[in-house]
Amino acid sequence: MTIFEQIDPDLLYPDSDGKPMADNTEQYRWIVLIKENLEILFANNDNVLIAGDLLWYPVRSRLIAPTAPDVMVVFGRSKGKRRSYRQWQEDNIPPQVVFEILSYSNDTKEMERKLEFYDTYGIEEYYLYDPESFQLDGWLRQNNHLNKLWQMDGWLSPRLGIRFQTGFGELVIYRPDGQRFLNSLELNQRVEQAELLLEQERQRAQQLAAYLRNLGIDPDNLP
Repeated sequence: MTIFEQIDPDLLYPDSDGKPMADNTEQYRWIVLIKENLEILFANNDNVLIAGDLLWYPVRSRLIAPTAPDVMVVFGRSKGKRRSYRQWQEDNIPPQVVFEILSYSNDTKEMERKLEFYDTYGIEEYYLYDPESFQLDGWLRQNNHLNKLWQMDGWLSPRLGIRFQTGFGELVIYRPDGQRFLNSLELNQRVEQAELLLEQERQRAQQLAAYLRNLGIDPDNLP
């Protein structure tokens, strides 16, 4: 047993890099919007892990610093709690899709390093969004490398099935069923509207049943 194997793995591979998840409200809003809508999209698939700001260790080495994508999606790994994503403990499956949301603190060199990291360790799709300029950039793995996508308006993610619309200012993301990604307030309003419609239908059914009984017809024994 080597000296590294004798040391507590939590000391060798800590679960935090000491950095905040987001630097500002806009960056945080986009991280939550993408992460939570993807959770909803894949809620019925137990083998899709979606995480926000989770440290990813691609190899078991102290020489390779981890990174924490703003949002990452891993097909083939079960949902559940993770303190970090240590790839050698996850059947050596890397995340397939990552999202990064730019903030004021991200400089060009940092983002170049992240692109190189994702290219090196197997990311299939990488999306980088700047909520200030509304600029969306994307990369797709082809011939074992991430290659820049030059047309993002209308782009359909091969892995996720979601569509990006960039032609009208702020990014809009659509689910495979055509519904756009919604924030928590919009989702709650949609639930309330659905509940209201169900209540209206229930009341109509009760009124119809009462009308039929007044006519001497038992609504429970209709042919």
